[in-house]
Amino acid sequence: MKILVIGGAGYIGAHVVHAAQAAGHECVVVDNFSTGIKQRIEAEVVELDIAAPDAGEKLTKLLSSQKFDSVIHLAARKQVGESVEIPERYFLDNIGGMANLLLAMRETNHDSLVFSSSAATYGMPDAKQVKEDDPTSPINPYGQTKLIGEWMVQNAANWGLRGVSLRYFNVAGTGKVGMGDTAALNLIPIAIGQLRRGEVPKVFGDDYQTPDGSCIRDYVHVSDLAQAHIAAVDYLERSDRPFDTFNVGTGQGASVFEVLNALRAASGQDFEIEVTKRRAGDPPRLVANVDRIAQTLGFKTKHSLADIVDSAWNL
Repeated sequence: MKILVIGGAGYIGAHVVHAAQAAGHECVVVDNFSTGIKQRIEAEVVELDIAAPDAGEKLTKLLSSQKFDSVIHLAARKQVGESVEIPERYFLDNIGGMANLLLAMRETNHDSLVFSSSAATYGMPDAKQVKEDDPTSPINPYGQTKLIGEWMVQNAANWGLRGVSLRYFNVAGTGKVGMGDTAALNLIPIAIGQLRRGEVPKVFGDDYQTPDGSCIRDYVHVSDLAQAHIAAVDYLERSDRPFDTFNVGTGQGASVFEVLNALRAASGQDFEIEVTKRRAGDPPRLVANVDRIAQTLGFKTKHSLADIVDSAWNL
């Protein structure tokens, strides 16, 4: 297959490109390089901000110039705190970029799309494991834009789009040297950065209703997540597609303290930690129910928490 990967030079996008190429697919990458790095990939690259005023015309031209079997859309702003500070920018870029892409796909008869969504669509769930049909109530503009993106994919089925949304849980780890997460927006890269600067890793709250008092999250290796995209592209080729939304996680939760213990093992450092006050909007527990993706796509993760942390530290 020939796949257009929007945001393919980013941390997750580059892993998706490598996984697609390893599976025998040809990739063309679109990226504005605000966070993407060209050296992460070996593929044809088109530098383009899909939310720009003239992006619709440029996307249509690109999609008209060559036929793609599928499109994988990963490009978006993704900082929760920033989305609260400047929500207008998030709606403009995340929703505007999606609209430009869908209009271009519609005009050029490209009808297969895998959309990068997020567990942030669930908000503050009470369930031990969150299912795709559980209520969605995002608590920040970032999560709202992801949920609206899912609605846009669903509505585009009216003109024939075959679309699927993957709700990522906490993505971490590294699949190859030079492809690590440089943004440091999540616990593992943040803690690694703190250690390498000689600082003490921080824990935001130890009084949650969890076994050790710290928040519990579902950590999925970025290489496993990349494979989920390939499985989703294959799924869109099927005539029977009962679902358009899938959780991507392990189904297992790890607390902040457990993650930091894994980092102690990976780094060989018996470092101290600093417990500070809770952050607003942190749910005590957010873990995926992964039955749907396992049963429908035949997808299961392969990497453990130790694999994730070890790869993030060493690669």
